[in-house]
Amino acid sequence: MRAIEYAAREGWASLWRSRGSSAFAVIAIALAMTVLGVLLLLTWNAQRLLAQWTTAAEFSVYLRDDATSEQRGAIENIIDQSGTTDQREYISKTDALARFRRQFTDLASLTQGFDDNPFPASLEVRVRANAGADGRADALVRRIAALPGVADVRYDREWLSRLASGLNAMRGAGLALALLMAAAAGVTVATVVRLGLHSRRDEIEIMRLVGSPMSFIRGPFVAEGLMQGGLGAVLALAFLWLGFAAVGAWWGTDLRALLDGGSLEFLPARFTTALVAGGMVVGSVGGFAASRHAA
Repeated sequence: MRAIEYAAREGWASLWRSRGSSAFAVIAIALAMTVLGVLLLLTWNAQRLLAQWTTAAEFSVYLRDDATSEQRGAIENIIDQSGTTDQREYISKTDALARFRRQFTDLASLTQGFDDNPFPASLEVRVRANAGADGRADALVRRIAALPGVADVRYDREWLSRLASGLNAMRGAGLALALLMAAAAGVTVATVVRLGLHSRRDEIEIMRLVGSPMSFIRGPFVAEGLMQGGLGAVLALAFLWLGFAAVGAWWGTDLRALLDGGSLEFLPARFTTALVAGGMVVGSVGGFAASRHAA
């Protein structure tokens, strides 16, 4: 316990004495943690929205213009008897045109010159979550696509799968970049701590001669690196919060419209805690690497 108290006290004193050079280490860690935080913020919200959209997945059955009422009835019977759907809604050609004009007001004028309504009638079907997960919905979509009177079938899960693949690729690339920046930040911390070590080399030599434990010699340098890492991580969280608040203030309404009523959320407590802990680990590893020169 005495070693920890001594390390914390001396580490803070060393950090304050070399505050100019320590600022570079803090900023380096803040940049690395900011990159990782942006990655976590994007992937967390994307994963959350993806799960929400997957739960509410739909497929649309577009009917041919010459589809008969008997063909439409056969399609609806298959959907109702499949046990994979929660609800369905018939959208007539007139309703489809009115919906387009309502949702795309800037393009509504383009539909005024049409001699005939170009929008097909359709059936919009809400898929049960478990049916989408076990493949029954995919089988139903393939079956319906082959029925008479069907022009096309569009299933949300197809583009959601592509979105999930892109999300995994972005997560891997961002993590590699964050690890590279964290390694650079660790080197910066080690360099700064090593400068402090050189300024105290006479004190360290005396401590060796009187037989001080290695924990008392190395501890302050590890503690200094840990503090630099913690300060850098807290600074990164402040940057992230300010950026998140600015995005919400400037583009919040547009984002809600783009996300179909969904909203973005800041990182949950477990992620912010992990970011701070990660910054402290990076800093303490850099401090430990520098302290080995004191042995």
